[in-house]
Amino acid sequence: MHRTPYTIDEVLSRGVEQVLPSADGLAALMGKKKITLYLGIDPTGNQLHLGHSVVLRKLQQFADLGHNVILLIGNGTVKIGDPTGKDKTRPMLTEEQIEEHFKTWKAQASKVLNFDTIEIRRNGDWLDKLTFPQIVKLLATTTVQQLLERDMFQERIKKGLPIFTHELIYPLLQGYDSVVMDVDLEIGGNDQTFNMLVGRHLQEVMNHRDKFVLSCKLLVGSDGNKMGKSLGNFISLMETPENMFGKLMSIVDAVIPEYFELLTDVPSAEIATIRKQLADGSVNPIELKKKLALTITAMLNGEAAAKYAHEFFEKTVQNKETPEHLLKLPNPPLNSSATVLDYAMGTAIPQSKTEARRTIEQGGFSIDNKKYIDPSQIPEVVPNSSTVKYGKRGIFKI
Repeated sequence: MHRTPYTIDEVLSRGVEQVLPSADGLAALMGKKKITLYLGIDPTGNQLHLGHSVVLRKLQQFADLGHNVILLIGNGTVKIGDPTGKDKTRPMLTEEQIEEHFKTWKAQASKVLNFDTIEIRRNGDWLDKLTFPQIVKLLATTTVQQLLERDMFQERIKKGLPIFTHELIYPLLQGYDSVVMDVDLEIGGNDQTFNMLVGRHLQEVMNHRDKFVLSCKLLVGSDGNKMGKSLGNFISLMETPENMFGKLMSIVDAVIPEYFELLTDVPSAEIATIRKQLADGSVNPIELKKKLALTITAMLNGEAAAKYAHEFFEKTVQNKETPEHLLKLPNPPLNSSATVLDYAMGTAIPQSKTEARRTIEQGGFSIDNKKYIDPSQIPEVVPNSSTVKYGKRGIFKI
């Protein structure tokens, strides 16, 4: 699962946006002792994607160097909902939803993390027990003006959109995690820098010592734009090896080097060569994508599964062959009035109905080689005979 441990300098530079207050200071501390660090993740949904794996990989790199690593499940903070990057308030989750999400997340995260080297904690263990005097003391550490400096709050103010009080205190509750665990370092995506710096401030005020902050680069979507579930431009860790390989083959050429940097252990010198080759046109991008797809699929699903996915892609997509043994439709509609959209969702490939509708309307869905572009249409289907094709890769027998 994991390669030879990175050096300290590699861990603090590869895929890293910034280290505060300084990378040199953190490197010096890591050279003196085994530091304690954590990554916090709120279980807001039931699946992880390659974007999440960037910070998970970074966490594992510290563990491989022997440091004390904590994966913090935000079962306390998720009840509020992180407002980062949102122009509207997140819906509040129930305890049952949070627990169900956590179960599926751990199974997915195990594709990236070696849990024998990582401690799992939950911030609900202390946030749920905060007394009123403790909450007042926490609120007194920061001004409203400081909290309103966040970009998305400024955007909401400009648009006249509401900002709820519980959203304002989210950074304080996340920051309090650093105080309770008394950590040397917090890592997270670049979009979490504000929240992590609030934690640094609280560590200074309440524990009277510094905390380093490391922000990782954010992985862009497969289309080169900001990654988002509603846009359908992300790749889930739950994908079948065939779908994962195929979706990686569909990324735009411009993001190939970035995906190598953030998602693989391919040496930096080799990635520099890849950038040069793409720039001067001396390599076919398809060959680079095959290497990328094979590498990532193998890391997450094993060598044998990756090899089969590679062969499946070449046969079905490049050579347009129909596989001898088709998989059955994973979630077949059970009623006779099922629509094209129902059959598309039945492939278990699209991550949302929005994504499925987009694929259908763009001509990416067919049954028995007949294209359907109206998601609401009731298609002609022969049970135990018809073949469903979704996109370039999903081929199933009904």
